Amino acid sequence: MRDTQIPILSKRLDFAHACRTQKTLLRVLDHAGYNVAMNQRRTVSQLALSILVGLTTGLLILTLGCTRKTPADSGVWAEVDGKPILREQVERYYRSRMAAGADAGSPEQVLSFKLNILNELINNQILMAHAAHAGITVSEAEVDTKVAELQSPYSKEEFQKRLKDQGLEPGDLRQEVRQSLVINKLINREITSRIAVTEAEIAEYFQRNKATFNVPEAQYHLAQIEVTPAAGPQVRNMKNDDAKTPAAAERKIQALHARVRSGEEFATVAQEYSEDPRTAAGGGDMGFIPASALDSNPQLKQAIASLRVGQMTGILRTAAGYHIIKLLGREEAGQRELADPQVQGAIRRTLMNEKEQLLKAAYIEDLRNRAKVVNYLAGRIVEAGANTAALR
Repeated sequence: MRDTQIPILSKRLDFAHACRTQKTLLRVLDHAGYNVAMNQRRTVSQLALSILVGLTTGLLILTLGCTRKTPADSGVWAEVDGKPILREQVERYYRSRMAAGADAGSPEQVLSFKLNILNELINNQILMAHAAHAGITVSEAEVDTKVAELQSPYSKEEFQKRLKDQGLEPGDLRQEVRQSLVINKLINREITSRIAVTEAEIAEYFQRNKATFNVPEAQYHLAQIEVTPAAGPQVRNMKNDDAKTPAAAERKIQALHARVRSGEEFATVAQEYSEDPRTAAGGGDMGFIPASALDSNPQLKQAIASLRVGQMTGILRTAAGYHIIKLLGREEAGQRELADPQVQGAIRRTLMNEKEQLLKAAYIEDLRNRAKVVNYLAGRIVEAGANTAALR
C-alpha cells in the first residue's frame, strides 16, 4: 500500500537518499464591476436621486467597513461546506515545514507557500468528508502503530521536542496520523486498486527510455551496522543504545556481529542498535554505491568485492568506528534488457506512480467541484493586490 501522506512529520525530515548514502559511505570509511454602470441616460431628477442614494450607500459601506471584520481577519482562512479551516492550522504547518534558520523569502513567497498549504488542507478536509460518507475508519491500534513508527528513529525526549517545536500536542499528532491513515485507505480503495499496467506499456516505456537502463559502472547495494567509540548526540536507533567509550564500542560490535551471524535479521539489528543516524531507521540500508566510490578505501572495496549477494563482512574498523557491511545486491556495468525482472519491476512502479498521481489529482478536483469551498485568504490576496505586506 502506497503511503499518501498529508503534511505531517513525514514531509519534514531529510536529504535526498543518494546524497545521504554516498556521504554515509565516505564517512563509514570516513524543496466595482467596471461599473461601466452603463450610465444610463437619466432625467435631471433621476440623476439627482441616484447621486443622493449613492452617497448614502457609500457612507453606509464606509461605516461598516470600519467596524466589521472579514472571516480571514477573524482567523478563518477558508471554509469547506461550512466547516472552517483556521489560520493557526496553516501557520503550524508552515512552521513545521520551514527548516530552522531557513530564509523565509519575500512576503510574496511566504504568502504563496501558505496559500499552497491552505489548498492542501482544503483538499484533505474534502477527502475526509468523502471517506466518512464511504464508511472508512481506522482503529486505535493502527494509529498506535503509525505513531510508534514515526517515533522510532528518536529518543522520547527528542520526539517530544520535535512535537513542541512544531506546536503539536500528542493528541494533535494522533489526530493528524488518523487523518493520514483514513486518506490513505480512501486513495487505495478509490484509485490505487483501479490502476493496472500492461506488458505493452512496460515495453513501450523501455523503448522510450532505453538509455536510462545503461549502467555506466558496477554498483553495490549495501547495508551497514555502525558502532562509534564515543557518545553520539544524534543516535537514532530504536533501543536508543549508544556505546560511549572505545571499550564499550568494541564489546557492542562483537555482540551484534554474533547476533547477525547466528541468524538474526540484519535490518532489525541495525534498526535497534546501529549508531549511524542516517541509515539506522531504514535497517542500515545505504542504497546503491558506485564501485568508484570505494576506491578511497581499498580495505572495504576488497571486502565487498569478495561477497556474494546476501553475505556480510566481518567487523571492519575505521577512523569513524566499527562497521559490519552486508551486500544486498549488485549491478554490473552495461545495458539492461527488458527481460530483466528488475528492469520490469522498476518500470511497473514508475508507471503505477504516474497513473496514481494523475488519477488522484483528477479525483480530488472532481470531489472539489461538488463541495462548497470558500478561500478567504485567496480573496484577501487578490483584494490587496501588490500590498501583500498588509496581509502579514
